[in-house]
Amino acid sequence: MGLLTIIRKNRQKEREMRILFLGLDNAGKTTILRKLNGEDIMSVSPTLGFNIKTFVHRGYTLNVWDVGGQRTLRPYWRNYFEQTDALVWVVDSGDRLRIDDCRAELHNLLLEDRLVGASLLVFANKQDLSGALSVSELYEALDIASIKSHHCQVWPCSAVTGENLVSGLDWVVDDVAGRLYYSSTQAARHESPPSPQQQPASA
Repeated sequence: MGLLTIIRKNRQKEREMRILFLGLDNAGKTTILRKLNGEDIMSVSPTLGFNIKTFVHRGYTLNVWDVGGQRTLRPYWRNYFEQTDALVWVVDSGDRLRIDDCRAELHNLLLEDRLVGASLLVFANKQDLSGALSVSELYEALDIASIKSHHCQVWPCSAVTGENLVSGLDWVVDDVAGRLYYSSTQAARHESPPSPQQQPASA
């Protein structure tokens, strides 16, 4: 029995996933998690360390780590990479001034050995704001086409209205489950969620 088979069987018994929420400060990471949990989003303050949320979605226990995105905290992101199954990169679609910084930080993360193979969801948050970058604009601005090392989707959403948050999380869970909990045959038959290009670019 190969090591990968043993790992897959152990993970299947646990039915757990570790998801890491990262992004620049003020992108909306904590607000998204609170909205998904049905919590109050009116009193969200900047995350100066990290938050952990654990909840069940589609029969899997999700252990979600929400880490602060201030520039002084970014060197510490590497402390949270271990055993990450999915990376959710949250983007403030209205913050055009920092989009280059956003792209650089994302692509630096994808070079990390401990994140190899992790599913990547880019939540294009704040689509409810006037002037927000569209999905197609973000594809270009973040150079998504160059990402070949990870399964990747860009998902338009709004943490305030809740638009597309659940469908984005569905994609993450499906992608991780297809890799860790199904055989290659089952994964090939697993139905994929709609392409984000087919979803509304604004909430």
